[in-house]
Amino acid sequence: MKTIRTLIVILITIFFIPVSGMSAKKYETPGNRKVSDILQDNMIKGKNYRVRDKVVSYGYMNHFTVESDFGVFEVTGIGALRKLLKEIRAIAVLQRIEESEAFKESVKKAAQKPVQFGKNMITDPVDTVSGVPKGVFRLFGNAYTSVRSRRDPSEDSRTEAMLSVSAYKREYAYKFGVDVYSSNSVLQKELNKVGWAGALGSLSLSAALAPVGGLGYVVKYSRLAEQFSEMLRDQPPPRLRQINEEKLSRMGVSSSLARAFLDHQSFTPRHDTVIAGSLEMLKGASGRDKFIQFALSADDEESANFFQNIAEIIRGYHEKVSPIKEIKVVSGLILARAKNGSFLIPFPLDHGVWTERADRILNNIVTSYNKSSGKKNKYELWVAGTVSQIAQKELKKLGIKITKNVDKKIEFMY
Repeated sequence: MKTIRTLIVILITIFFIPVSGMSAKKYETPGNRKVSDILQDNMIKGKNYRVRDKVVSYGYMNHFTVESDFGVFEVTGIGALRKLLKEIRAIAVLQRIEESEAFKESVKKAAQKPVQFGKNMITDPVDTVSGVPKGVFRLFGNAYTSVRSRRDPSEDSRTEAMLSVSAYKREYAYKFGVDVYSSNSVLQKELNKVGWAGALGSLSLSAALAPVGGLGYVVKYSRLAEQFSEMLRDQPPPRLRQINEEKLSRMGVSSSLARAFLDHQSFTPRHDTVIAGSLEMLKGASGRDKFIQFALSADDEESANFFQNIAEIIRGYHEKVSPIKEIKVVSGLILARAKNGSFLIPFPLDHGVWTERADRILNNIVTSYNKSSGKKNKYELWVAGTVSQIAQKELKKLGIKITKNVDKKIEFMY
């Protein structure tokens, strides 16, 4: 697991690590937990997988180890776990497709292609659209250039095939509700196989789905999830980048900041699309550029997921409770001022405990904001998971209202 050197370290430090040498009588420290204390039985074990009993807790996020028929996976965060379980299901379905007669016929057809393709591109495919985020942009940017300018027929045909593979992969990912830009190498390998089978062996989606029950495996989306998922399915990475850049520009993000964000190695096109789309929905809100600037502190997939979830929480509050008027960054926290007068603190944790540092930081924020405004403001902490009883009690003393399990109230793109 990667070390989280910036944002997550700051946030864990703020909220959950005790201050050395100070009394901790009323404070808590993180501890490992049993999976049965966190997840329901139907999520702990399912077809093709089981979540190990020991869950490492950092006082902010839970770290899960999942044993599956396709290998052992480790993920941090319940949201990441939900995403992984969908991927495991998709891998199982994709492998069933590859056992079908339709897939085998596509391999035979591919064998008749020129030598630079051949059946090996299906049985041992190149990683056409991987989870490496910005390499995708370079690859397909070059591919589009190739289509326009190169005259070598073999180069042109290869480029067209790669573009076709990308489209097939996005379609399969859409049908199964998974992220085509996922860092899951097993999922990528299986998507590549069916992608090349479609591009070189003329394997249609309907023929591929027939032996596995057809539409029984296709995911149904809500309105909002459909909006994002269709865009990710229909648009190749260069077009997604252009769309997201235009959105950021309209909300007041400078071109240099937008490029820095869209070029950032930690964010995939999916992260970019969900974040830009969520911020776009905050019509008229100022400070959205502050959010993008803060997002540059992400340094791995976990922190990128964290920023995406923050944007989704703000969007959810904007739609469900009160329009957001301004976004600020204060002491390493995002604060969103709403039309109803509340200050929203969006914090997508799994489970939080109370520490001396949390007490001090939140006290400072509440005190300074109340003093500057000359009144007692309203504060709302929205968390994706839960917080301890002690934390709830202390937050109430500070005048901070807690909304737990906001994933039941708003939509997250897992």
